[in-house]
Amino acid sequence: MIQHKTIDGLLLRDMVVAGAALLEQNREAVDALNVFPVPDGDTGTNMSLTMQSATREVNAQEYLRADEAAAAISKGALKGARGNSGVITSQLLRGFATSLKGVDKITPVQFAKALKAGSDKAYKAVMKPKEGTILTVARVIAEDALKYVEQNPDDYDGLINVMLTSGEAILRKTPDMLPPLKQAGVVDSGGRGLLLIYNGYAAVLRGEEIADPAALLAGDSVAVEEDIHDLSGEIHNAYCTEFTIVNFREDCTEGDVDSFRRRLNRIGDRVQVTGDMTETKVHVHTNNPGNAIEYGLELGELINLKIDNMLDMKRKLETPAAPAAIEAPAEPAKEFGMVAVSLGEGFSNIFRDLTVDHIVEGGQTMNPSVDDILSAINAVNAKCVFVFPNNGNVIFAANQAAELADKEVHVIPTKNVAMGIAAAVAFQNDVSGAENAERMTEAANHVKTGTVTYAVRDSEYNGVKINKGDIIGMHNGQIEYSGNSVHDVVMEMMKAVVDDEAELITVYYGADTSKEDAEAITAEIGEAYPNCDVDCLMGGQPLYYYLISVE
Repeated sequence: MIQHKTIDGLLLRDMVVAGAALLEQNREAVDALNVFPVPDGDTGTNMSLTMQSATREVNAQEYLRADEAAAAISKGALKGARGNSGVITSQLLRGFATSLKGVDKITPVQFAKALKAGSDKAYKAVMKPKEGTILTVARVIAEDALKYVEQNPDDYDGLINVMLTSGEAILRKTPDMLPPLKQAGVVDSGGRGLLLIYNGYAAVLRGEEIADPAALLAGDSVAVEEDIHDLSGEIHNAYCTEFTIVNFREDCTEGDVDSFRRRLNRIGDRVQVTGDMTETKVHVHTNNPGNAIEYGLELGELINLKIDNMLDMKRKLETPAAPAAIEAPAEPAKEFGMVAVSLGEGFSNIFRDLTVDHIVEGGQTMNPSVDDILSAINAVNAKCVFVFPNNGNVIFAANQAAELADKEVHVIPTKNVAMGIAAAVAFQNDVSGAENAERMTEAANHVKTGTVTYAVRDSEYNGVKINKGDIIGMHNGQIEYSGNSVHDVVMEMMKAVVDDEAELITVYYGADTSKEDAEAITAEIGEAYPNCDVDCLMGGQPLYYYLISVE
């Protein structure tokens, strides 16, 4: 029975941490629900990494107000959002936080309205929303929650029950909305991930035990962000105090760490306590650094102690300095720059040869986060930047990064590296950003691709029965071939990829394919299609034996 009448910042943090922990504990089970049996970054993994980023952000400081905690959760989720499922999760949390601006403690009515705002935000962020996905589950839960609080405005116990019951009911209906789910005999993986998060919320509100949520961050100590020391205004707490706690007392608990964080907030500001029971980094601005150190010693041993007197730093800053040597002016920004997501030494080198400025490591096996892509955009000294996601599951994150950038950014919706290469080749320095984006998109869409990998689970897709370990061939991202031989699948797949208009075939071989095998199959393709120029290049991509492009 839930006794809480409102939710403050500390309770909201605990709910989100528990939801993230429950999702992480069941990540592989959520991954296994994916219909597509290829070895890509999976739904459970992407959602879990997104939620871990949210928990790191909200754990870095103690937020007493609900709106401040929600804003931190949203910020962390957006920075760490990966893959389509992760970005949608971040949008649910973003809308939730926006709805709570100015709210100190959340009532059931405000909570239900925030769920609906999150659902609305997520739907708007997706260009072509599909029913039968995490979007549907989030929307139905929010709608049913709103109906419940209209009649029961003060009942969190009933509200949470409605959320979980409604969520399970609509999740069971997702196979009827999406034929691939019905064919595979599974429910939507993103919807299941969302319900795991909400079950974590429920456990905290009910006072139930979840396996230690702190395990979520085990071995994942995050460095405290560099303190830039804002010395421009009045300084109320003079000493920037930092240290790391190690070798915790045997009887020390997470509750002791929470109490330590609260004590720091009483003697200062800019409090950050990050890490786990192996190593915790501490940062506080205070007039009593000795007290902060004593509090830390009550938990364990201290290393890396550092105390900066910001009053003295301010005095030195305000003292006129001797004229500095004249520095060379910063290099002016160029008109255009390019960022490409790439996984594989060969592909990365090809992009560099095409004057791509920044390579973001990632793709099939690990989708880069919004923050990874945004950092790359910001690192390019150009007024206008073109981004090649090179994976259908990265396009959404790239679009979110583009929205956050403070420069002109065009995301070219490339679904694989071959499309990205064609887009980069189409770049022209003497036309506008918008015209270049149009040219690049057209060039990318002109490319037809075939990829060959192996199945990571039993499945049936597009009428093709697939067993775990089978070699599978995909034409423009759709599985159409399955067999026991890489060679046979490649040659069968080429019949669909090559048409009468084809002029150039490029065979990019992966890290698990020898150069000799690649050259042999390239020669065979050349003989089968004598009207085409055929090239063989090392892509170096993991898990995918071949990526073959046809133009």
